[in-house]
Amino acid sequence: MKNNSTSPGNRGQIAKLGVFTLAMINVSAIVSLRGLPAETTYGLSSAFYYIFAAVFFLIPVSLVAAELTTGWPQKGGVFRWVGEAFGPRWGFLAIWLQWIQTTIWFPTVLTFAAVSLAFMGPDQKWDHALASNNVYVLIIVLLVYWVATLLNMRGMQTSGGITKWGGLLGTVIPAALLVLMGMVYWGQGNPIDISLNARSFIPDFSNFNNIVLAASIFLFYAGMEMSAVHVKECENPSRDYPLAIAIASVLTVCIFVFGTLAIGFIIPQNQITLTQSLLIAFDNLFAYFHVSWLGPIMALCLAFGVLAQVVAWVGGPSKGLLQVGCAGYLPRFMQRTNKAGVQVGILMVQGCIVTLLSVLFVVLPSVQTAYQVISQLTILLYLIMYMLMFAAAIYLRYREPDTPRSFRIPCGKYFGMWVIGGLGLLGSLVAFLFSFIPPGQIPVGSPAVYVGILIVGTLVFAGIPLLIYSMRKPTWADPAAAAEFEPFSWEKQGRM
Repeated sequence: MKNNSTSPGNRGQIAKLGVFTLAMINVSAIVSLRGLPAETTYGLSSAFYYIFAAVFFLIPVSLVAAELTTGWPQKGGVFRWVGEAFGPRWGFLAIWLQWIQTTIWFPTVLTFAAVSLAFMGPDQKWDHALASNNVYVLIIVLLVYWVATLLNMRGMQTSGGITKWGGLLGTVIPAALLVLMGMVYWGQGNPIDISLNARSFIPDFSNFNNIVLAASIFLFYAGMEMSAVHVKECENPSRDYPLAIAIASVLTVCIFVFGTLAIGFIIPQNQITLTQSLLIAFDNLFAYFHVSWLGPIMALCLAFGVLAQVVAWVGGPSKGLLQVGCAGYLPRFMQRTNKAGVQVGILMVQGCIVTLLSVLFVVLPSVQTAYQVISQLTILLYLIMYMLMFAAAIYLRYREPDTPRSFRIPCGKYFGMWVIGGLGLLGSLVAFLFSFIPPGQIPVGSPAVYVGILIVGTLVFAGIPLLIYSMRKPTWADPAAAAEFEPFSWEKQGRM
């Protein structure tokens, strides 16, 4: 008989994650460079927003998700957590939003890939013109997305290798170079296009429109709830996980702050564009250091990094949705898998949505307008999911106080949870409301049309799962999958 990997003899052999390793996992999960130009428009006050979002969002998400993960580790993730508190209808809404927001996010991140590829040319003016061409962007977005989807259908061995190397070459190394070159450029006394006066740190709250783009910083920190699963691999979760989160938060904020400032050092604020400024900043810094030949190489690395991100996210949230769907929450055609066990049904539906949304890049006035609209819709949907998660964590502290949790937010039975969960809930709500306001820095065409698209998009994408849930049938459940899907604790106790 084979030894079970969880037997007492083997249990001690399971590798435990150290504090720094866990911190690096969390940094890798959320750090991305493509959104930095959006915050460069705020100058030094962007640092205020980064810190604000870390306190009101990053840290609360990390700690709340860690408690929920260790208290309810069964299949389902956010579906399990929200479902335990408010029932399966709202749990299904939460996991659907976690999946659909990534689906809507794909055109925005792939726009960055298209711009990166455009900047591989030798002439920056020609590169700029190509990157602004809607038809070019649409073709590249769809091409890269469907390549990423096909790679995912080959299974984890293929997609895992691309994700690992793409993260290193397309995110870690470029981030280090950007920050290092920017700080050296500033340290050598060069004139910079950003004010570092201490007064510039506090935002201009008199201009209400300035707050809108700042809401997008919350999405910079999104995804930490997925890495919270690693809290179970700590030697001492109650001590090591908060310390790892503190280290990861400081490193992440530093990368974002100094990366944003590095772009602002060399590009005037009135010339910042959401899709091109990162590449232009690299080109200008490479020219200053007399290594202009690195420009096309960096553009290729950044594009490869985007491909790796997309490959990881194409298969990630959709796999969680498949687990829930097979328990009877999705129609049978969305439960289809191939020989490699890949969720081809969901991936095809996801691909159709991405393709339709990508057409916005042709319909809307500019690539930048489409980028802003879709980015804000992504934020709105994800923030609804986070509000459900924070509310569930607070509620479960009252209804399930005795459920074992290897990590528990400290400071009493309820006070610590109210402070941390309350900060996250309040921060998410404020960011959600501000996200409907048209930004003053980015041309979005008619403000009424802009807000209308966001309202309709939010209602449609949040309403679909509620409609699916009301239409579900017993025949949707896969008997084998449903048998493995553990019932909620309130179902076992005959409550709700």
